[in-house]
Amino acid sequence: MMNTGIVVARDYEQMSEYAAGLVQKSIRAGLAEKHEFVLGLATGGSPVGLYERLALAANRGRIDSSRLKTFNLDEYIGLKGRNPQERVLNKESYCYFMVKHLFSKLNDPPSSFQVPWANLVDYKTLKKELIGNPDDWRRMGTDSGNAIIIRKKAQSPYLSWIKRYVLDSYARLITTAGGIDLQVLGVGGRGHVAFHEAGIPFSLKGLLMVELDRVTVEHAVQDGHFPSSRQAPKMALTMSIDLVFKARQVVLLASGSRKTDAIARGLLGPVDCEVPVSYVQTYAKRGGKVILVLDREAAAGIMGRHKELRANGFTVKVI
Repeated sequence: MMNTGIVVARDYEQMSEYAAGLVQKSIRAGLAEKHEFVLGLATGGSPVGLYERLALAANRGRIDSSRLKTFNLDEYIGLKGRNPQERVLNKESYCYFMVKHLFSKLNDPPSSFQVPWANLVDYKTLKKELIGNPDDWRRMGTDSGNAIIIRKKAQSPYLSWIKRYVLDSYARLITTAGGIDLQVLGVGGRGHVAFHEAGIPFSLKGLLMVELDRVTVEHAVQDGHFPSSRQAPKMALTMSIDLVFKARQVVLLASGSRKTDAIARGLLGPVDCEVPVSYVQTYAKRGGKVILVLDREAAAGIMGRHKELRANGFTVKVI
């Protein structure tokens, strides 16, 4: 796998095929050197085709999926359900998504898989505790999506529990696993990565609790996941940009015209938390291995601007 680069595919299917090849190659190389490979996973439409091909490769013996450990980027807070079990089984949960699109298709499941434990958080209790304990937390962000930072010595037992056992514990699990070997990423319409929304500072670390950007909520409704903005979750847990880009390799997928502007701003503009995906420039310049696999619609804003891309550390390959 090359260190950095942009691969432009003709369509979604070719994008998925190429990206799946990259991921398989990295897994095989990793498992030749150690017993387990730690794979970071994303949700959304972009990686579905990759996951289908990855499952097929595993079932044909090309990779050993039983030697994988996986960690997902994010999960909604506030999905319908009277208890954690019902929230996990909600068809819009990212745990459900991963079972549907990857884990249920594997003959040999990963040795462990983790999705941020948002299902443990009762949304009504959380809102009550935030309102009742304003000195226990602060917002950080410049737009409608904000990180909710719980103070180390929060007086609310519930907020303290969330910080210690839901947020901090997930980040520690990743560290204990040895860090993520390869992270599969997508990108949102405003350039957000996971639910690290536009305007949330890059300086924040670990797993974050966030209030979702209005555009993120609207897109979830437009895509048919929720009947209205009123019924869609307004909060989530997410890996911070810092935690995402601790991965040793990154494969970022983007398809469709909704992603065109975000990709162009992220790769050609300044590194700025207003466009979180722009952090790939920092990651690449410090030696991180990152390949962006784009279809032609997503890449439309960067085509013909190869000189500017090279200045930011990226070469372009059209397949």
